[in-house]
Amino acid sequence: MYNDYVIADRRIRFVGPQSDLAAAGLRSFAPFAVEYDPEAETAVEIETGPYNGAPNFEELTRFDFGEEETVCRFGRIGNEYVLVIGEERRGRGATFVYDIDERKMKCDIGTRLPYVRFGLWFMANIALAPHLTAAVHASAIVHNGEAVVFLGESGTGKSTHAKLWRENIEGAELLNDDSPFVAVTDGRPVAFGSPWSGKTPRYKNERYPLRAAVRLSQAPHNSIRRLRGARAVGALLPSLPPAFAYDDRLENLMLDTLSAIVNAVPVYHLECRPDAEAARLVHDTIFGI
Repeated sequence: MYNDYVIADRRIRFVGPQSDLAAAGLRSFAPFAVEYDPEAETAVEIETGPYNGAPNFEELTRFDFGEEETVCRFGRIGNEYVLVIGEERRGRGATFVYDIDERKMKCDIGTRLPYVRFGLWFMANIALAPHLTAAVHASAIVHNGEAVVFLGESGTGKSTHAKLWRENIEGAELLNDDSPFVAVTDGRPVAFGSPWSGKTPRYKNERYPLRAAVRLSQAPHNSIRRLRGARAVGALLPSLPPAFAYDDRLENLMLDTLSAIVNAVPVYHLECRPDAEAARLVHDTIFGI
């Protein structure tokens, strides 16, 4: 069985008995499903179903999985990237193996859905990285047919600021509240909705020109300034998958994407209070009104 999905303008093909992700419980993928086309070019082909392999890989890094006190281990063996979430035995974990030369992945859809959802996000980033495409930890707003992404560490107010736009800027709508994708195609920056949107269920299969990126920090005042060069890159870098920094190839691809974005769109730093004035300040700065 084959099922195709398009994420950030790239076709991802799932193969196997659990290739219908919505039927397997990952309903957020339903808006991204497209008709299967055997002749269409794919960014990656993913074989679904039980995966019992336990590859001996060189561990690059390990990190906590959300709030479940579960550890993720990320590594590489030859031309394959490996992500292991949780325990590898008794079906309580999940393993993802991606062959960077063949552009094929193996994964287990039959395990805990949060593990699968995160693993697909992580490995999709690897598959899309050569296309100047990356997921950013951000909230994305659409206004006047263009997108703005709000970046920041967890708890800095990205979702709050996006909500302030919806409440105070006429016509502003939420595109994604946790992990939109951004890409630069033919020199033009674009923001995409994705099947990953955190606690706010905004799973929109939509694309918009990217107008600007804004990094937030809490402050007792509202002020905004444009960042350039290395400071602009530094504002974006923490919002991309941090584990990629442990592999030279992935780090270089990530920096290529960052450079392309910084050269194509303005990047700002907003010091702000959680109020309507902050939203209007950013709006007027970016859209020149």
